[in-house]
Amino acid sequence: MSVAFGWGPVEARALVPDPTACLVVVDVLSFTTAAGVSEERPLAVIASGERWPDGSLRPVLEDHLGAGAVLDALRTLAPGHHLTPEATAAATPWAATDDPVAALHGCDSGRELYEYGYPQDVEVAAETDASTAVPVLVDGAFTEAP
Repeated sequence: MSVAFGWGPVEARALVPDPTACLVVVDVLSFTTAAGVSEERPLAVIASGERWPDGSLRPVLEDHLGAGAVLDALRTLAPGHHLTPEATAAATPWAATDDPVAALHGCDSGRELYEYGYPQDVEVAAETDASTAVPVLVDGAFTEAP
């Protein structure tokens, strides 16, 4: 199975127009990180990004690293899933970053959260392999996957 990578909602719709597709949405410092893998369904990992003042997509380091972590794990743990060239390129920064936690703390969004008084949000987002729950969007609301 092929695993694709893209940025934001427009590319998510373009990559996986099939409503039965498995879509992994990564939004590290603003909302949630969600992941799920299934067999025989299209799969794409989407880095959410932020918005510029004009509403256009602003790719951000934390979501790129988060998506890279998911893609790198898929490459390692699910060898039957073939990463597209874009997905392979997106996984590379995660694998090549010596200290992803320091990168998360030092990126623009991480520094902004510290300035706004939310350092604990950065601490929680920097944890890897810390949660066994996977939120799944069902009828417009996130629920825990079975």
